[in-house]
Amino acid sequence: MSIVDTRTPDPKKFLKGATGDWEMVIGMEVHAQVTSRSKLFSGASTEFGSEPNNNVSLVDAAMPGMLPVINEECVKQAVRTGLGLKAAINLKSVFDRKNYFYPDLPQGYQISQFKQPIVGEGKILLDMPDEQVEVGVERLHLEQDAGKSLHDQHPTMSFVDLNRSGVALMEIVSKPDIRSADEAKAYLTKLRMILRYLGTCDGNMDQGSMRADVNVSVRRPGGEFGTRCEIKNVNSIRFVGQAIEYEARRQIGILEDGGEIDQETRLFDPGKGETRSMRSKEEAHDYRYFPDPDLLPLEFDQAYVDALAEGLPELPDEKKARFIEQYGLTPYDADILVIEKASADFFEEVAKGRDAKLSANWVINELFGRLNKEGLELADSPVSAAQLGGIIDLVKDGTISGKIAKDLFEIVWTDGGEPAKLVEERGMKQVTDLGAIEKIVDEIVEANPEKVEQARNKPGLLGWFVGQVMKASQGKANPQAVNDLLKKKIGLE
Repeated sequence: MSIVDTRTPDPKKFLKGATGDWEMVIGMEVHAQVTSRSKLFSGASTEFGSEPNNNVSLVDAAMPGMLPVINEECVKQAVRTGLGLKAAINLKSVFDRKNYFYPDLPQGYQISQFKQPIVGEGKILLDMPDEQVEVGVERLHLEQDAGKSLHDQHPTMSFVDLNRSGVALMEIVSKPDIRSADEAKAYLTKLRMILRYLGTCDGNMDQGSMRADVNVSVRRPGGEFGTRCEIKNVNSIRFVGQAIEYEARRQIGILEDGGEIDQETRLFDPGKGETRSMRSKEEAHDYRYFPDPDLLPLEFDQAYVDALAEGLPELPDEKKARFIEQYGLTPYDADILVIEKASADFFEEVAKGRDAKLSANWVINELFGRLNKEGLELADSPVSAAQLGGIIDLVKDGTISGKIAKDLFEIVWTDGGEPAKLVEERGMKQVTDLGAIEKIVDEIVEANPEKVEQARNKPGLLGWFVGQVMKASQGKANPQAVNDLLKKKIGLE
C-alpha cells in the first residue's frame, strides 16, 4: 500500500541538526480496551484489579475443543467508535490469526483483523495554538489483548496473569500525518476524549486500558519518508512527547554521522528519558496471517449502523462549537469545559438560566482551580452545580460582591450549606445603602487630602481609594456605588 503525504512542510516544526533542518514524521497505533463486561470471544469478566488468573474461562485458557464466540457488545462499541471518528464502517470484516510467540496468550496466536477490518478511513481534528490539523485515521480493527507477564515476583521465574488475555481491543491506526511531539500529544488527548465521550473505552492509561505504539522517522523537509522505529506500549501522554523528542534526535544524530536507521521496535524508559532497542521490527508477512477457521466473516447491514449512529452522544468538536455559538464563550474556555463530558454537563447545569460567561468563569477559575489545587476529580467536588449557581445568583442580583462571593465559596467548599441561607445567617449581604457607603467614603477622603489632590491629576489613583473603602466596609460595600461616590467627592466627574 502506498502512503500519501498530505502535509505541507512547516518550518516552525523543523528540528535543527548539525547539517541542516529535519522534519519528524509520526504515526500512532493506539490500543484501546473496549468497555464491555465480558471478553471479545468468551463470557469471562473484564473487571480490572481482580486476583491474578481469576477472570479466565476455558476459551481464554485455550482448552481443547473450546471455540470462540463473538461478543456483539464489542462489535457495537467498535462501530460506535468508528462513527465517532467520522470513519467508513465496513459491513463485512474478517477475523484472522496472527501467529507470533505470545507467552501470555495460551492459544499461541492472536485473533485479530488484517486485510478486512471493521472500520476503515476516518479523521481526527486537532485544535493547535496556530492552526487546525487534520490527522487521518487509517483503520480500526478488533483484536484480543494479551495477558500480563510478571518478571519481578520471583528471582528465577516469570509469572503470567491471564485476566487481561482475550479482552477486546480496538487498534486505532493513524496515518503518518503528525509532525511534532505536541501534535502527537494533542492527537492522543483528542482520541481519548472521543472514546470517553462515546463510552467505548475508559481511557485509563495508568491501568493499561489505553496504550500507544508510536512510529517515528525523520527526513529532510518534504523529502522521502525515512526508516521508522516503533516505540512500543507508551502509557502516558507526557511520555509519548518525551519519547518522540528523544527518538527523533537519536535518528538525526545517526543520519548526520553517515549511518542508517535500523527498522526496529524500541521501548521508552521514563526514568532515563530515552528509548532503547527491543527487537527488529516485524512486517505483516512475518506474522503469517490467515483467516481464523473458527470464526465466520462478521457481517451486518447499514440499518444496524444507522441505529447505532442515532444513539451517539454529542461529541467534543460539536459540543465546543455549540458552547461558542449558544453561550458566547471563547474557544479557550470552551476547550477547557469540553475536555470531559462530566465537566461540560456540570457547566451547562450551572449556566442554565444564568449569565453563561460568568458561569464559565466561576466553573473554570474558582471550581476547577480549587479542584486542581486539592488534587480532586470533579466527581469528588464538595461544591455542587446548584450551590455554585446559587453563589452566582447572589453576585448577579447584587446581594453580595465578587469578593464576598469568594469568601462564600470557601465556606460552601469547607462546610457545605445553601448559599443564600449562609449569607443571611452570617451577615454577608452587600451594603447598598448609599448613606452608609457615603459616610465611609467621606472619612477616607477627609483623611487623605494629599492623595485626593494626586488623584485629581492622576485618575488611576482612584483604585487606591476604592480599596480603602472596601477594606473599611469589610468588602460589603457595593463596588459600583463606591466608585461613583468617589468620582463625585474627588471631582473626577
